[in-house]
Formats: sequence, C-alpha cells, structure tokens
Amino acid sequence: MEQKYNNPNAVQPYGADDPEAVSKKDKALIVTIVIILLVIAALAVIGFLFIKPQPDTVQGQGDATELRISGKLPGRVRDIYVEEGQHVKAGDTLVHIVSTLVDAQYDQAEAMEQAAQAANAKVDAGTRVQIIQSAEDVWKQAQAGTGIAKKTYDRMEALFQKGVVSAQKRDEAKAAYEVAKSGEAAAKSAYELARSGAQKEDKQASSAMVKVAKAGVSKANALLEDQYLTAPCDGEITVIYPHVSELVATGAPIMTLQKSDHWAVFNVRENLLKDIKVGSKLKVRIPALDKDTVMEVFYIKDLGTYANWQATKATGDYDARTFQIKARPAKAIDNFRPGMSVIYLGTEK
Repeated sequence: MEQKYNNPNAVQPYGADDPEAVSKKDKALIVTIVIILLVIAALAVIGFLFIKPQPDTVQGQGDATELRISGKLPGRVRDIYVEEGQHVKAGDTLVHIVSTLVDAQYDQAEAMEQAAQAANAKVDAGTRVQIIQSAEDVWKQAQAGTGIAKKTYDRMEALFQKGVVSAQKRDEAKAAYEVAKSGEAAAKSAYELARSGAQKEDKQASSAMVKVAKAGVSKANALLEDQYLTAPCDGEITVIYPHVSELVATGAPIMTLQKSDHWAVFNVRENLLKDIKVGSKLKVRIPALDKDTVMEVFYIKDLGTYANWQATKATGDYDARTFQIKARPAKAIDNFRPGMSVIYLGTEK
C-alpha cells in the first residue's frame, strides 16, 4: 500500500491555496497597464495640440571674390614679397620673376633697333664703303646668331620629341629662333639699303626697319613688364602656389588674392522665395560671431534640374527647384570670413 508523506518544510506556490489573491494580482497588473496607456495617449494628444513643428532651418555660408594672380612671363621665381594671410593694398609688389631668355631677347632686339637707327641715319649721307662693310658685318653676325638659335631649337625639338625637356623649353628656344630670324632680316635689309644707295624708297624702307626693330623691343619689354606682379586691388593673400626658385609657365597662377567684398550664399527651395527678391533685407545670424545682422539680396539664380527637391507623394505634391541667393551685409562685419555658417532668420519687413 503506497504511503504519502507531507513535507512541512516544502515551499508552496503563491496563491496555490488562495484563488482570491491570484485574482487581485491580475487586476492590479491590468490597472497598471491601463494607466500607462492612458498617460501615453494623454502625452500624444498634448504633443499634437501644443507642440508645433519648427520651420526648416536655411543655412548658408560666407563667400568672397578670389583673383588668381598670374603673368605672361615664363621664368623662375626669384622673390616672393608677401605671405599667406597677409593683407595687401592695390599696387603692392607681390612677386619677382626672372627669365634670362627674355632678357637676352630684349638685349638682342635693342641692339637691332640701334643698328636700324644707325643705318637710317646714314642713308641721307650717301652710301660709303665703310657703311656697306659695316652693314654686311652686322648681317653676317645676325646670320651667325640665327644659325646658333636654329641649332638650339632643333636640339630642343628633338629632346622634346623624346620627352627629355618640357614644351616650355622647346617654345622658348623657338621664340629665340624667331627673334634671331627677324634680326637677320632687319640686318639684311640694312645691308641691301646701304648697297643700293639713298633713294626715296630706300629712306622709306629704312624707316620701316626702324619701326620693325622698335616693335621687337616693345614685344620683349611687354614680357618684362610682368617680371614684377602687383596686387590689382586691396585684399588678403590666401594661397601661394610656387616657392622661390621654382619655374612658372606663362599664365600659371602664382597666388590667390581674396577681395574684401564678403557676402553670404544660400541654396533654398522655391517655396521659400515668396518673400524674397533682389533688394530684400534678410535677417541672418552668424553663429561663429554670435551676431545677428541684416543682409541685402543682390543675386537670385536657378541652380538647374540637378538640384531639384523630389516630391514624396504621387499626388498632392510637386518637385521643388533650388535657387541660389547671394546677400551682402548692409555694413561691414568685423571678423566675418568666407566659409562661416550664416543662418537665415526671415525677411525684414
């Protein structure tokens, strides 16, 4: 016969002998859940009624005009008289570039001018043997110079085809060769003039050769004018590209000059343009300076289809285009620099 033993120390389940206690526990849990749901619903209603969505923040940034300082003289940077971050005035000397090749071209052109003027001065006095001999010597000297310049150019062309020298070096040699040929032609004309005598046509030809020689001097001098580059306006030097002793090509940028005409640029959707037009006064804030100010719109332009805001609904919505707005401060703002954030606050009435 099986016997059952009751252990008085065994743990009995809570409420196992009290169904009423289990019912009270379930009711308390249900009440707690209902209260939590009511609180969440109340907070949602309050948020819907009293919390309004904030308007979209339109953020732009500061900008300014930048000029690339460059010249037409190819050569080597000898001196840089400014440094990055330095403020300069219009006319301040910025850099000194030297070119021994252009210096030689100038000397040669100047010598040819002197020779042409001398030949022209002798025309009226008649042609003497000494004059003819002198003109012939000048011509032969010019021929020799042309031959040397041609050989130099031919070598540079061959080296350029092999990729040994740069196109700039080849072009410099070609320019020297062209100048030498012009000088030879001028010397030859002077020699032929001396042999033919001082006729009316000879005088005209001599005068023309003087003009040609002067043109050569002017051409070389025009290049040498850019050996000293100056600031075209007031501003700040932001970037300097080459270092002293480096070679620069014709038109290569030497440095960047930032003008002091700062403004702010914004990219906004077209639905925000109803109160904005050219001449409008915008209230803006510059967080970096902790400053509120007013700017006047002077530029509005469509950025094109690539900057469209696409509609999020198939119906009841439309694509919005993006416009770029530029606004200039009504008065100068201390320490306002390109790149600083500018927050649009609204239009001044």
